[in-house]
Amino acid sequence: MKINCPLVTKVLARFICEETRKTGFNQVILGLSGGLDSAVCASLAVQALGSRKVVALILPYANLDPEGLAQAEKMANLLKIKVSKIDISPQIDAYFSAFPTDNLVLKGNKMARERMSILYDFSAREKALILGTSNKTELLIGYGTIHGDMACGLNPMGDLYKTQVIELGQYLKIPDEILTKKPTAALWPGQTDEEEIGLTYAELDQILFRLVDLRQSPDEVSQAGYDQKKIRRIIEMIKRSEFKRKMPPIAKISSRTVGHDFLYPYDWDK
Repeated sequence: MKINCPLVTKVLARFICEETRKTGFNQVILGLSGGLDSAVCASLAVQALGSRKVVALILPYANLDPEGLAQAEKMANLLKIKVSKIDISPQIDAYFSAFPTDNLVLKGNKMARERMSILYDFSAREKALILGTSNKTELLIGYGTIHGDMACGLNPMGDLYKTQVIELGQYLKIPDEILTKKPTAALWPGQTDEEEIGLTYAELDQILFRLVDLRQSPDEVSQAGYDQKKIRRIIEMIKRSEFKRKMPPIAKISSRTVGHDFLYPYDWDK
């Protein structure tokens, strides 16, 4: 699972540059959380387009994650990118005052979607394409909010497992406090990804790599020394989250249907 970091950096920077320009944009925008994925994505974007073509939004809720806020600001300063900070507390608090709940997942999903709503508004204001920061591990198990952090115009991170993002972050010289920080979506105080998922990223990535990239059967993965219950649970997460990884199905009525047999890549214009 080790990656060639110089090559991956070159490929992803070129991907960002070429795909952004194909869509008619000349700059990109992303949410900067203080976490590793957004830090790596922002670094790649700067390599691709230069710091003046990268816009970042820092979108905290109240004082939920002061450490993440400070690290996001530090990352923006290091990269010398344009940054705006917007507190999402007023709209989140207003909504849950009208529709109260004790469900922390519901609250976290609402925050994720509010952040993406603001990013799309600023995308139009800045004429900048939204970069997604969801990694391959998250996409495969559905660990993300549909129309929230999983939404984007372009995702350079989606074929890198979390452990590979860490490896790339080391190569890109992301600050140590971000590299060593426990991954968290900061959806509630003390929340961490691994605790919520119930597996470490190291173990999760190894099982996913065997199931997905090597196309091993569950029995083969088990014979390699991995727990059968964990393997079954991961397979179930992959199955349950399939709807998050593709467009909503469209019922076919006509001879040419969007998403079925009408596909119009913008590469055709070349």
